[in-house]
Amino acid sequence: MRKRNVNTGPSSFAQTTSKDQRKNENKPCWRKRGLFALFVFLLLMPFTLIMARELLQNLVYTHRMRVPFFADLGQPSDFSLNHTINMYLTSEEGISLGVWHTVPASQWRQAQGKGMAWYQSTISDGSPVIIYLHGNTGTRGASHRVGIAKVLSALGYHVTQPDYRGFGDSSGEPTEIGLTTDAVHVYKWVKKYSGSSPVVLWGHSLGTGVATNMAVKLLEQGIVLDGVILEGSFNIAAKKLTSHLFSWYYWTFPGLGFFFPEPWAENKVVFPSEENLRRMQSPLLFLHAEDDIIVPIDDAQQLFKVAVSAQNTERVKFVPFEASLGYLHNGLYKDPRLPDIIGKFMLSL
Repeated sequence: MRKRNVNTGPSSFAQTTSKDQRKNENKPCWRKRGLFALFVFLLLMPFTLIMARELLQNLVYTHRMRVPFFADLGQPSDFSLNHTINMYLTSEEGISLGVWHTVPASQWRQAQGKGMAWYQSTISDGSPVIIYLHGNTGTRGASHRVGIAKVLSALGYHVTQPDYRGFGDSSGEPTEIGLTTDAVHVYKWVKKYSGSSPVVLWGHSLGTGVATNMAVKLLEQGIVLDGVILEGSFNIAAKKLTSHLFSWYYWTFPGLGFFFPEPWAENKVVFPSEENLRRMQSPLLFLHAEDDIIVPIDDAQQLFKVAVSAQNTERVKFVPFEASLGYLHNGLYKDPRLPDIIGKFMLSL
């Protein structure tokens, strides 16, 4: 058997040495690239954190999601609201709010072809006025908001539905203070024409926070609201905004709080509903679906307990809707019992 000859001469040694040299030459190159990447990351980090704070703000106020798409909010009749007028109110300098006002269904025929003066004159007809403060997605033209306007109108109530600043066709950008200012302005506009007609707030989701803020703001001015309805109430004090996309990251990794303060630290997102309910003096009605996956019913039950401790069970009511009905976060307006529930609450005022 022949032995296999292995070339271990100078040529083979030179090739091995050359490869080792190339590997050693590449190592400093990769180190330089790594150091450069780290430098760029550290340089961009402050800017990234600023952008992240703004991103969290937009997650709270998803006002740029304007559903339904391509709809003309200036034409309520396009949403099958034929006894509704569109208007624009100026809540403060540079802020124009798109608002719908719907008269009771019994006035449908008289409303045809009428202008602003006629609609304003009807507000003092003695029928209750509901100011509906919507949640953090879409506009006053969303299907469930149109649905609740129809339910309340059929009950004989006026319904005023504003889009907050930055929502719908309203100008400006949303902040908690700004949304509260807008709601107070709409309330004072209604009171200017309502005479002795009762005026009740209905807040849904984000609107519950706006409603309790507004109630306390008015209380500081000596005004007690006739009644407040809170549907799908959220409670930041209990949950610390854990439903937001990136909150798990910034609360999990130690030390990042130094660079990334809580998103509500600058008073952008606080909505202290528990604190507000301890001060409020208005009759309250809580409505909540047991299968609400956006805001768990536990949030509303905790707020209900706070409100009862501040007032009593005669003035504070809680109505749950069974999970088997499938109403989730936006579907309570479909319940056939809702007119009776609202009617009884209004009669108790």
